[in-house]
Amino acid sequence: MNTPAPPSTTAPPRRPGLRDFYENPAVPVASGTPRSLRQARMLARALETPGTTAATVLDIGCGDGTAAATAAPLLTGHRIVGVDWSQDALKRARARLPYAIRGELTGTGLPFRDGSVDAVLFSEVVEHLVDPDSALDEIRRVLRPGGHLMLSTPNLAAWYNRGLLLAGVQPVFSEVSLRAIHGRPGREVVGHLRLYTARALREFVAAAGFEIVRLEGAPFHGVPRPLRALDRLACARPSLASILLLHARKT
Repeated sequence: MNTPAPPSTTAPPRRPGLRDFYENPAVPVASGTPRSLRQARMLARALETPGTTAATVLDIGCGDGTAAATAAPLLTGHRIVGVDWSQDALKRARARLPYAIRGELTGTGLPFRDGSVDAVLFSEVVEHLVDPDSALDEIRRVLRPGGHLMLSTPNLAAWYNRGLLLAGVQPVFSEVSLRAIHGRPGREVVGHLRLYTARALREFVAAAGFEIVRLEGAPFHGVPRPLRALDRLACARPSLASILLLHARKT
């Protein structure tokens, strides 16, 4: 008579989760320079208002610090603080920024007092979040009344995505897997979980207690070279642009 083998006490290997994905040094943490410059110009104009002195600007989800370093020459006289929860990204950011600290967008995970921050750069982050509502709540907490939110995110309704959907192709920026790209152009997996149209982004940010000031478009650095002139032209109509740049103020 065969005796059944005792149950294994060895735990199955843990599959990498979303946090592991973003801590992987191979995952891109930088975005395109044109978007960073346009967003920095928007913020510089906002901070030129009378009565504004040296401002504290958080770059939340700063990645390797490239975007903040690109914006710094346009924000002279203001203090830029990079914030990220990826230790690998922070190591790289500290080579470019004088201030780079760890923080999260859950609960009260940002290490700043209520109403202590003048502006927040929130660039190419919201599309990666499981809970974007709580993220905006936390950003609103640390912003002073009238403080500025500069949010950028890919546009689900970009001009080429409209054509791709009509052809039955998965839109650019959207992903169905953390392991590989399926059903759309491109090869780079970056972990997008949520995508917005211009209308959806306005409504989402307004519902979180912000006043929408301005919406602009920016080009996408990944557009093939022959199509880049057309992509720049599309920026004149933000609802068709590759990237949405939203300026909002805390009410």
